[in-house]
Amino acid sequence: MIRHFLRLADLTATEHQTLRTRAKLLKKERAAGLRHATLAGKTIALVFEKSSTRTRASFEAGIKQLGGDVLVLDAQGSQLGRGEPIEDTARVLSSYVDAIMLRTFGDERLEAFAKFSRVPVINGLSDGAHPVQLLADLQTVDENFGTIDVPMAFVGDGSSNMARSFVEAARLFGFLLTIACPEGYEPPADEIAAAGGRVRVVRDPREAVKGVSVVNTDVWTSMGQEAESKKRLAAFAGFTVDGAMMALAAPDAIVLHCLPAHRGEEISAEVLEGAQSRVWQQAENRMHAQKALLEILLPT
Repeated sequence: MIRHFLRLADLTATEHQTLRTRAKLLKKERAAGLRHATLAGKTIALVFEKSSTRTRASFEAGIKQLGGDVLVLDAQGSQLGRGEPIEDTARVLSSYVDAIMLRTFGDERLEAFAKFSRVPVINGLSDGAHPVQLLADLQTVDENFGTIDVPMAFVGDGSSNMARSFVEAARLFGFLLTIACPEGYEPPADEIAAAGGRVRVVRDPREAVKGVSVVNTDVWTSMGQEAESKKRLAAFAGFTVDGAMMALAAPDAIVLHCLPAHRGEEISAEVLEGAQSRVWQQAENRMHAQKALLEILLPT
């Protein structure tokens, strides 16, 4: 049976725990110079309809570290950019490779691609979710606290794919999540309702971060929203995660940001570069978490 990873819920709770344990081991073994060949003989295609730095680099490096081969396509260098139906690309490309990572726009494109693919499809980012980033985020939380069952806050655009994936994570894993966002930037109501009381939305970011162990933020203007930049800067005034805001969190609180970061907007330079920041640890963990994910989807 083909197993896709389009949302966090596509893995069981046991598999998520196994993934984090394996990712931490892969990270430790790479630091020790150990090599693996669990993807030997496998080719993974990376398809980018949206530009990327960390997603491309972390997948490409991770696949090669596990002995696999990589094929990279973007919209400009393929027929996708000329309007070929995505299901046609899925049918053909999946006959050449063993798995496909797709970074795209609307979730309907992701779902159509997966429907017509013969091999596992991984959501490398879509408008509605960023599950591979959450794998790294949860690994980072686990590494710092020995558990992911700690109170967390998300400060910024609650309607973003990052916030929505954190809502899904809270529903699946049971931690408490407070989202601070301006009116009109909330996660979808049905997704909050599905979290069953584990997620609350507030307007004051200082209220959201009080006593929490993890403070998350992200850019206020995502790819494709550039025309709204001026409006968003005004709407999110006062939502910058800075030293004064972090002083309200737990004494051992950490800060996460999926990058790229706009210093002085959603996060201050002092916090991004400070002692509570785990942003660079989080960025490295993208690679290790994705390696563990590929091992689950493509068992030897």
